Amino acid sequence: MSPTVNRLPSAAPSRKNRSASAKMLFSAAAAAVLLVTSVTAPQVAHADKWWTMEVNAKAQEQAGNPAGAVPYWKELIPHFAGLGEWTNAALYAKSLAKYYDSVKQYDEAIRYYELENEYWLKDGKDWGAADTMRAEQIRTTLDLYVSTTDETEISSMTRSSKGGLAKFEPESGVYIGMYSETDPQMGNNFTRSESIYGKKHALYLAYTPFDVKAPFPMQYARNAKAAGAALQFGFEPTGGLDVVQDGPYLRQWARDAKSTGLPIFLRFASEMNGNWTNWSGDPAKYIEKFRLVAKVMKEEAPNVAMVWSPGDVPKYSMAAYYPGDEYVDWVGVSLYTEPYGNGEKSDPMLGTSPIERLDELYRLYADRKPIMLSETAVAHKTHKNEESFTEWTKMNLDRLYSIMPKRYPRLKAITYFNSDLKSRDSQNDYLLRDNPAVMDLYKKLIADPSFLTKVEQGAEPAAPVGYVKAETSASFSKEARIVPFAKIPDIYIGRIDYTLNGRLAASQTSPPYGISLSASEVPEGSVLQVQVFNQAGKQAAVKSITLSSRVSIQLDGKDCMFEQPPVIRNGSTLAPMRAVFEAMGATVQWDQASLTALGRKGTTTISLPIGQLNARRNGEVVPLEVPVQLINNFTMAPVRFIGEAFGGKVEWDNRTRTVKISTR
Repeated sequence: MSPTVNRLPSAAPSRKNRSASAKMLFSAAAAAVLLVTSVTAPQVAHADKWWTMEVNAKAQEQAGNPAGAVPYWKELIPHFAGLGEWTNAALYAKSLAKYYDSVKQYDEAIRYYELENEYWLKDGKDWGAADTMRAEQIRTTLDLYVSTTDETEISSMTRSSKGGLAKFEPESGVYIGMYSETDPQMGNNFTRSESIYGKKHALYLAYTPFDVKAPFPMQYARNAKAAGAALQFGFEPTGGLDVVQDGPYLRQWARDAKSTGLPIFLRFASEMNGNWTNWSGDPAKYIEKFRLVAKVMKEEAPNVAMVWSPGDVPKYSMAAYYPGDEYVDWVGVSLYTEPYGNGEKSDPMLGTSPIERLDELYRLYADRKPIMLSETAVAHKTHKNEESFTEWTKMNLDRLYSIMPKRYPRLKAITYFNSDLKSRDSQNDYLLRDNPAVMDLYKKLIADPSFLTKVEQGAEPAAPVGYVKAETSASFSKEARIVPFAKIPDIYIGRIDYTLNGRLAASQTSPPYGISLSASEVPEGSVLQVQVFNQAGKQAAVKSITLSSRVSIQLDGKDCMFEQPPVIRNGSTLAPMRAVFEAMGATVQWDQASLTALGRKGTTTISLPIGQLNARRNGEVVPLEVPVQLINNFTMAPVRFIGEAFGGKVEWDNRTRTVKISTR
């Protein structure tokens, strides 16, 4: 049975409007360039060296020699910036950036694109937004993320510094979601997800208008309940914000939402920062109406989490619409990756990736609220040109599902917009089933255990894993996964090589990228070098980090976490005596007079004097391989002795460099 509301979301056609908006800003700046630089002869009032420089720079451009204008632009930029004439400073910075971009001096181009944007912002305009996007397209990036299973470390990354979890927020991991209504294979029969994608999805996206003629879409709820899933609703006041009132319609809608018993993410009036919606342009009224809806849901439907969800562009206007922490449970964003803006070759966006476009929103809100990609997708085909972009799409799909959760650990939900927009303005095809290679990669990516299949308060994977960005060095226990995020001006990555201590350890030509290493493969002082090559086989980026592996200790199959980790001295592993003894159920005392640590369990007493090669068990001398030592004020003793002290059995797992103590 079809749901009550059956239509495509406003986000789909909005891609045209977003692109058009960017072009309008771009054109406005270009028009200003012409206005400033089209004068052919100096006026008397400007007959100075700066005016002469402007005229000379223009002459060089008109002669087809922009390189000849570069020295003039370099002097004109700081001159106008020093006068506070931000428009002129921005326009000349733009000209210089475009020149360096054209001759592939990308570092200089990025520098001046960013300077241009800085000057536009000082002038109260966001006209540099399109060029900052271009700067990201040509920026070479190679970041390495190293896995960790340290619960404290994971929690510090995935939790708000203010403590506590938002409504339906997982402790760690990412909910996977999907918009599937126009997928001929699945539609709104959410129970088919596992058979099609190899995994259940935690939530499904649907759209419904704020309209008295459109009651709560109960069929969506029935379908979600049958699949054991949650819902995300795009609740859209298509008639404008004035129709949003606290009255019988909204109250009944909320009560119906409550009656489902489902977790519901309510994304009211999203993409409000873009002029393509009927509810943009008046931040004060928007905030008033969002707060009104949030208030009603709080009173009537405690199973509803309010999601405030702007578009990723224009990024500088989104903050004006924020309703306040009291009214927002989650912060979302609409973020699409497409080869051409609106499907037009004249607006190439192949260099754009989903990475970095979350930066501004994440910077503003991630420490306060969990983040979700409310709707997102990567186009694998544009019908306007009947072009397919399989390799490009795979590269960016990998970034979306593999890199973004590592780069943005407060990202807790991703909803894929699985639809072919052939009949829409952009004519982009995001439908996974239309491209077998893309579909196969999607299934591989979401198979990662960190992607959660059920919305529950405090949910987390069975074995939580976090990732830490390694700048120059990294250490790990047992084994680690090292995942690169690579982006190069040539766009397409031909190959990634991983060299460990001078030996090629792995080479990959397609995503998902990354290498797994065991502790035994990484002796102290190891060096991992990652090289990225373009499709022509030329090295485009390289990064090296020092790696080391830590000794781990397991007690009766459970990993032990220590404030002072184990160390190796003269080939012997020393462990913190108090922590291990207490984990084994012993009591520990310290005798300051003799600098001796004492452990007691049952009828057995162990004494460990600092600096000596002998310990005592019930008064009997036991020789040690290395002396007991104080390290950072912790009593460190040979792990084999303290593991066997109360009758335990000790084994060594060389592959993971793990000491396994069994007391049972």
